[in-house]
Amino acid sequence: MMDKAKTSSTRKHRASLSLPIIRSSRNQHRSGALTIGGLLTDLGEASFGWALVLLSLVNLLPLPPGFTLLTALPLLVATAQMFRGYPAVRLPKRFASLPLDHDKLRQTVLRLRPLTRRLERVLHKRYPLVFKRQNQRPLGAALFLISFALFLPLPLSGWLPAISLFVIGVGLVEEDGIVTIAGLSLGLFSVILTGIILFWITLGAEALIH
Repeated sequence: MMDKAKTSSTRKHRASLSLPIIRSSRNQHRSGALTIGGLLTDLGEASFGWALVLLSLVNLLPLPPGFTLLTALPLLVATAQMFRGYPAVRLPKRFASLPLDHDKLRQTVLRLRPLTRRLERVLHKRYPLVFKRQNQRPLGAALFLISFALFLPLPLSGWLPAISLFVIGVGLVEEDGIVTIAGLSLGLFSVILTGIILFWITLGAEALIH
C-alpha cells in the first residue's frame, strides 16, 4: 500500500515537461542567442529524447507551407545518428545554429499542454527492454522513417509525424517504454497516411498528364 501511495504521490508532483523548455528558451532569448543547439545544450543533455522533443516542437511552429524541407532535416540527421549507434546527438553546426523564435516556441509549448498534461499523469519508468542497446538501431530506423514522412511537404500529413516524434521523445526522456511504443504506433500510422496521400497525389498528377 505504501509503495502504491508513493508512486501516486510521485506522479502527482511530477515536474512539468514544458517548464525546462520554456525556461531555457526565455533565458537564451534574453541573452540574444536562441538557437537549436544552444537550447539543447541548456537543457543539460545531448540525448536523443530531448532532441526529438525539441526538434518536433520546431516542426509544430506556425511556419509557411513546405518549410519542413528545412526544419525536418535536423530530425533526419539525429535519427540517422541513432540508427548508426551514436551515443548522443551531434548536430552539424549549420543546424545547431538555426535561430528560434521564442514567442512562437512558447506558444507552441503551451498549445501542447493538454497533451503533455496527459503524459505527465501516466509517465514512469517501465519496460526498460525498449531502451536496451541492441534496440537502438531498429528504433533509430523507425524514427528516421517517421522523420522522412514529416520531411515530405504534403498537405494534411506534417503535424501527425511531429506529434508522434514528440511523444516518443518524451518516452525516451522519461524511460517509459509504454509511452514510447504508443508514440511509435502513432508514427507508423502517420507513415501509412503519408504513403496514402502521396499515392493519391501521384495518381492525380498522372491523370492530369494523360
